[in-house]
Amino acid sequence: MGGNTAQAKAWNGYEGEQWARSQERWDAVNDGFNQPLLDAAALSKTASVLDIGCGAGRTTRLAARRAGFGRALGLDLSAPMLDKARESALREGVQNVSFVHGDAQVHPMEAEGFDAVISRYGMTFFTDPVAAFANLRRALRPGGRLAFICAAEAEANEWLQALASLKDILPLGGFGKPGGPGMFSLTDPDRIRGLLTAGGFAAVQVQRIEAAGKWGADAADAAAFLLDSGPGRHLLDQVTVQQQTRARQALTAALRRYEMNGAVWLRSSSWLVTAIPRGAARP
Repeated sequence: MGGNTAQAKAWNGYEGEQWARSQERWDAVNDGFNQPLLDAAALSKTASVLDIGCGAGRTTRLAARRAGFGRALGLDLSAPMLDKARESALREGVQNVSFVHGDAQVHPMEAEGFDAVISRYGMTFFTDPVAAFANLRRALRPGGRLAFICAAEAEANEWLQALASLKDILPLGGFGKPGGPGMFSLTDPDRIRGLLTAGGFAAVQVQRIEAAGKWGADAADAAAFLLDSGPGRHLLDQVTVQQQTRARQALTAALRRYEMNGAVWLRSSSWLVTAIPRGAARP
């Protein structure tokens, strides 16, 4: 069982630095999924919670607040994002939270150390998802619960629809297509069920949920944010300066129709996945 070297390189380079630098904006995009995720995890006041791919720790801190007499541990590959997570926890005064730099595929988890494993978009980057899920299965106590959010099909996400309008300018290729590791590696519910079952989980449920996220103050701001993200920058780096300018103008135009009340709101469609360790009673 090997580590996730390519993803570690990406998330400790520009990608991780951009997310850490822009974390408040990414939270504004994704915060609509926090309550469904934490409700599905069914955290008790004394729960021990493991947050996988915790990034800058938004969901970890929220879980720690729900488990006020328990603890929350965030695990991530990205050192820049974990630095941001620790700073935010200190600033917010969340004391029952900690963060560890590690790869969920191979990290030596505390055996049966957690009542819940959660993740907001952190489960899709594994090079060996079965090994990763088996590792997380070992970390859960009997009667524990897995709950995570992952992206549904690309065409159901308005930000991807907007980017698709640039297909004649940027080399989109397979961008947004299923495959892995990457954001869209778990768009097929049957694949999710198969991977979790192979990793030692049972009672797998996959439910579609949608939420609108704030992507910017106006269309130009949202377009700049999208194209300056890791995937956006990767696309821009493959074209000329003139094409980059055209892409920014075209994306701004495509996002105009989403402007409302001083912001750009784009709807994202995701899967809310829950499961329990095989052999455990349903919580």
